[in-house]
Amino acid sequence: MDYSNRQAPDIAPGLVLLLALAAGAIVANLYYAQTLVGPIARSTGLSTESAGLIVTLTQIGYTIGLLFIVPLGDLLENRRLIVSGLLFTAVALVVAAFSTSAWAFLAAALAIGLGAVVAQILVPFAAHLSKEATRGHTVGKVVSGLLLGIMLARPAASLIADHASWHVVFGGAAVLMVLLAAVLRAKLPERVPSSPLPYAKLIGSLWQLFAETPLLRRRAAYHAGLFGAFSLFWTVTPLMLAGPQFHMSQTGIAIFALVGMAGAVASPVAGKLADGGHTLIATAAALLLGMVSFALPMFAPHSTTLALGLLVVASIVLDMGVAANLVLGQRAIFSLGAEVRSRLNGLYFATFFAGGAAGSALGGWVYALYGWHAALLAGMAFPGLALLYWVTEFIQHQRQPASAT
Repeated sequence: MDYSNRQAPDIAPGLVLLLALAAGAIVANLYYAQTLVGPIARSTGLSTESAGLIVTLTQIGYTIGLLFIVPLGDLLENRRLIVSGLLFTAVALVVAAFSTSAWAFLAAALAIGLGAVVAQILVPFAAHLSKEATRGHTVGKVVSGLLLGIMLARPAASLIADHASWHVVFGGAAVLMVLLAAVLRAKLPERVPSSPLPYAKLIGSLWQLFAETPLLRRRAAYHAGLFGAFSLFWTVTPLMLAGPQFHMSQTGIAIFALVGMAGAVASPVAGKLADGGHTLIATAAALLLGMVSFALPMFAPHSTTLALGLLVVASIVLDMGVAANLVLGQRAIFSLGAEVRSRLNGLYFATFFAGGAAGSALGGWVYALYGWHAALLAGMAFPGLALLYWVTEFIQHQRQPASAT
């Protein structure tokens, strides 16, 4: 059954909540290791120079999955694909939990990244089940869950590891994936895509889709700027918080990260704005929020308490911009056709994840060589460049208002 043009009642609120919670739980698997690199490296015998592979291989697996697994959502029955992906992820998490060697854990990290792309099959699934008039709002709610998973994963992993061990983090995540697979198997309707393309042609069509879809390229560029800033902020800020000015422990940094979750409330708001036809202005607002979030800490006073307060506000403002723009982008690309939604979503995420990788790499380098304020300026440049690109869309909109999205 294909839900792309259905006239049935809109998606049930309970199912939206389930999809949001599932997306958050799945994508969290990508981020558990980021705050646990030290203890994992020591436990598995991984050298300090190679410890970065723990995070890098997870991201590589995720990128491969975005390009080669997510497009299967346009070809295979979606519920079966989602459940199979969750069980695969559970196995990878079990291997990670019981790893005693570096190679075993690194192989598991790559597999965890591959499996985590199931979250990006759930989002277009929610769009398929929604009516056109409420699609943005529905996608916004699911993306809120996804973002909460991203934001909760790091502090949750730190707290659990502090009170138990990193093995418990991955073992618990494996159990959660199995339970989630059972629930989604029971609750999700079947959806068989209508795409007649075989897999090889489906993958071969990715470049053509990217080249021939200017809206996708534009929305991916906007979010690459914001996600690059997001990755830079969360790479550099924990280093700053643990440094001589704040002297925060891992638990304190975890609490700081938890506060930033408040920014996820922007997702459903952005969805409603997109449904109302205000995508263009809302995009500018999201990019400006990204820039403001890096400007605020530059005016931090000498008082440690006030400086920390400004950093908290900055984290919330940045997360609001990222959450809003992600929804605006997905709402826009999901309007391009039901038969290509999974491929478009995979391309969208793969592109802006490249921006995220650039942001984290640049942030660490700039902070180490030039300090905190230089890192803030670098972070501001990412959404700043995206905003300059947005100006070209605004000019086009002024000349041809009817063609704007």
